[in-house]
Amino acid sequence: MIVRLRPLVTRWTAVVPVIAVVLLAFTWGRDLPGAAVALVTLVLAGAVLAAVHHAEVVAHRVGEPFGSLVLAVAVTIIEVALIVTLMVDGGAKSSTLARDTVFAAVMITCNGIVGLCLLVASLRHGLAVFNAEGTGAALATVATLATLSLVFPTFTTSKPGPEFSSAQLTFAALASLVLYGLFVTTQTVRHRDYFLPITRQGDVIHADDHADVPSARTAGVSLGLLGLALVGVVGLAKGVSPTIESGVEAAGMPHSVVGVIIALLVLLPETIAALRSARRDRVQTSLNLALGSAMASIGLTIPAVALASVWLSGPLVLGLGSTHMVLLALTVVVSSLTVVPGRATPLQGGVHLVLFAAYLELAINP
Repeated sequence: MIVRLRPLVTRWTAVVPVIAVVLLAFTWGRDLPGAAVALVTLVLAGAVLAAVHHAEVVAHRVGEPFGSLVLAVAVTIIEVALIVTLMVDGGAKSSTLARDTVFAAVMITCNGIVGLCLLVASLRHGLAVFNAEGTGAALATVATLATLSLVFPTFTTSKPGPEFSSAQLTFAALASLVLYGLFVTTQTVRHRDYFLPITRQGDVIHADDHADVPSARTAGVSLGLLGLALVGVVGLAKGVSPTIESGVEAAGMPHSVVGVIIALLVLLPETIAALRSARRDRVQTSLNLALGSAMASIGLTIPAVALASVWLSGPLVLGLGSTHMVLLALTVVVSSLTVVPGRATPLQGGVHLVLFAAYLELAINP
């Protein structure tokens, strides 16, 4: 019996998505006691990891840079669904949730994930080498999307407060979709080589030999399990969200910390995948994952919340405060200086990590 169960245990990524959906069916719409919340949280974390594992299998099947795109979109779907479900139930106090979560995603990806990957790769291999053309294009798109969606609302005058008017919100949503679609076309069709890993000599690595390419059947099964995992993550997160919010309030922290927790939760597996690539000296793949996630977070979240605002009664606050705008501007400047040479030392990784630590400190103690 133990021998029969062993393959089931070792292939936990196939079991956890099913458990998550079953648990969701039993807990949907119910007030959960403490023990149930702990169980749901454990399964939720496992479902997030399983989702990205299966996205990684599909990604390996289709190859780079399509693989990074699959991972980024899968994680962003989780984030968007969490934001919308929490906004629907949160009332007026969730008016800044989309802004807080998207900005947290930008800081986590552009400083946390990028800093860790550059540090790990440069310490392990001497220098972190990547393609400046592709990374620069991704950074420029992230900076433009962040400014259009998170900075401009603070200075517009059509509506009081850091909010867009309906026409401005529609423009921001359409512009986000257009820019994201244009970038994806550039990444996967027109200039695909710009987003592939390179050697120390600058030669593009077209094939990755770290593992056998999965079969079409394996990739298809992973695609189905990925869908189950995403459903489980969204539903279970909705169930534990009141506990997260009450815990933040009990600790005396600002409500914006909820957005940080959501972003950290959904981007944790993305961080693991990026670090794996950095350890294998595939820094370009790591940067594709990080900047692609930041771009997808803005490019897909803003249109989603714009659409959701049609039936949401409360305000939708997207404009950043002065402190966060300074952090965003500093991140763009530092990231540009990091990208231009096409290679990085541990110093660049450390600078990005210090910026990320500053963001966390200011989020907890504004």
